[in-house]
Amino acid sequence: MESNVLSSIQEGRSLIGKGGALTPLIKKLLEASLEGEIENHLSSEDEENNRRNGRNSKTLNTSSGSFELFTPRDRNGSFEPQAVKKRQTNLHPELEKKILSMFASGMGYKNISSHIEDFYDHKISEAAISNITDRLLPIINEWRSRPLQAVYPIVFMDGMFFKVKEDGHCVSKCMYNILGIDQEGKKEVLGFYLAESEGANFWLGVLNDLKERGVEDILIACVDGLKSFPTAINSVFPNAEVQLCIVHQIRNSLKYVSSKDVKSFMSDLKKIYQASNKEIAENYLLELDEKWGAKYPMVIKSWQNNWENLSGYFKYSDPVRRLVYTTNPIEGLHRQIRKFTKTKGAFTSTNALYKLVYCAIKKAERNWTTAIPNWALTISQLDIFFPGRLKIELN
Repeated sequence: MESNVLSSIQEGRSLIGKGGALTPLIKKLLEASLEGEIENHLSSEDEENNRRNGRNSKTLNTSSGSFELFTPRDRNGSFEPQAVKKRQTNLHPELEKKILSMFASGMGYKNISSHIEDFYDHKISEAAISNITDRLLPIINEWRSRPLQAVYPIVFMDGMFFKVKEDGHCVSKCMYNILGIDQEGKKEVLGFYLAESEGANFWLGVLNDLKERGVEDILIACVDGLKSFPTAINSVFPNAEVQLCIVHQIRNSLKYVSSKDVKSFMSDLKKIYQASNKEIAENYLLELDEKWGAKYPMVIKSWQNNWENLSGYFKYSDPVRRLVYTTNPIEGLHRQIRKFTKTKGAFTSTNALYKLVYCAIKKAERNWTTAIPNWALTISQLDIFFPGRLKIELN
């Protein structure tokens, strides 16, 4: 047996998987161990009237290949093998770890099944893989309800849509994601929430959940242009400053601008949001109204009505402005999530969606080990504009 292993190494052949030389060696070692276990079991005083009763045969699938394993049994049925337990017939624990690892890297059930069969000589159904990955669900629930920090200087909030099957039909669901920047300047996903559609009422429940988990204060909440969103935020965090996303505002505006006017209209818009201060920006907004108000009154009115929450960033220095005037940070997270979910036409359940989104978030967080650029300057500026609200301890 040992010579077969040695020759396999010398010839460069695989030791595991199909035809691996280690497979019969492992079979021999396991069966010898089981024989030792039953001999020890039958020699105890409590089993003096017990005796052997043949052997059971089962297929054992391990990371070194599949083989027929013979397990000794006793007449009384009191023997509980430890080397290979009675119900350990379908999958070796090591493979479960590998399946979870592959799932967490973004591989789909079909690809995982094919990979396992190719490398480990073990067929496993997509349903079985789903059952294995269900072990993530209690971990996800614990993560979604974990305590949060008391103060987040900046929080980004945005939604993304997915198709989920319910009662045999595909339903469009909006997943709300919350991305916080903590006082050390590091990104942290505070949670995700699923609803039928994106609406301010549901955001109210989301914000209350953050508060229940320990969030006491948010300095700046960066959000898209959802109607009544600022009111929902300030009802839970009354001192939070709401900054509407300029990019979202521009996108929504251009939906109602004729294609032949887009280039000229955008040129005038840039003067507003790229102005050096709020006063100059407001002058450019007046010019925009004079030039385009008669043709696109609805667009101009939207900028005027949202101006209070659109223009807050003008009071900050350039590093802070760049950080808060768009929701780009959370849209970057959404792109990471889409990489994991792009092959899914529709999810079979909300749990299937949760598992994949959670894995995408954990992968993104691996790159968030350091503070965002210019954070020292940013936090100093925020401490001036929001005196006494940051809980920073200087050594």
